[in-house]
Amino acid sequence: MMPPVAILAGGLATRLRPITHRVPKSMLEVAGEPFIAHQLRLLGRKGIRKVVLCLSFLGEQVQEFVGDGTRFGLQVEYSFDGDVLLGTGGALRKATPLLGDTFWVTYGDSYLDIDYEPIFAHFSTVKAPALMTVYLNENRFDGSNVLFQEGRILRYRKGTVTPDMRHIDFGLLLLRRATVDVIPCAQKVDLSDFLGQLVDQGDLAGFETQNRFYEIGSPSGLAETSAYILSTTPTPGNH
Repeated sequence: MMPPVAILAGGLATRLRPITHRVPKSMLEVAGEPFIAHQLRLLGRKGIRKVVLCLSFLGEQVQEFVGDGTRFGLQVEYSFDGDVLLGTGGALRKATPLLGDTFWVTYGDSYLDIDYEPIFAHFSTVKAPALMTVYLNENRFDGSNVLFQEGRILRYRKGTVTPDMRHIDFGLLLLRRATVDVIPCAQKVDLSDFLGQLVDQGDLAGFETQNRFYEIGSPSGLAETSAYILSTTPTPGNH
């Protein structure tokens, strides 16, 4: 059984304003439907059966649309930040009681057409309690932020890029709950900072994928992702 997926979808989507003032990023129309519909169907096709949506800003719209996930062939549960935004790390920490001992983590703006099985199999062979999927980006689709050599992540710092960083965080993690449980409860924590600490401790394994990532975090990414979905999936009403 494939582990569940936590989708971190509680951000304010400032790069897409003003269209995200009243609509959360997950609910933006992409290829004729709210983006979250495409994302959930893709996860189902990859063998995922349970998803936990970590929400905050306008998250009730997502919950009303998705419901319990049955129409997507999934079991969907929800974790809300509450009155204070917890950041990606804090939101994940709050959701851990719903996720079990091992779980995937991805983001609410990511469309990752990738086979999960080889990554999960690799994770079972490494001793590290966490794994980051990486892609040889070379600053093509965004700024590369990972130094990955001979199967190991040697450096990762969001916002601190060096010329030898040719790979990028693909947006798909595998984590053990015991690792995430060290994040303080009810505190704002950026997941990228936490991952950087894991790298420094030698606790973050890497898996390199050959598939590029798609995302809707920017206007250009939104257009690219929409075009990709239209070219690779049936149109709404015909699937």
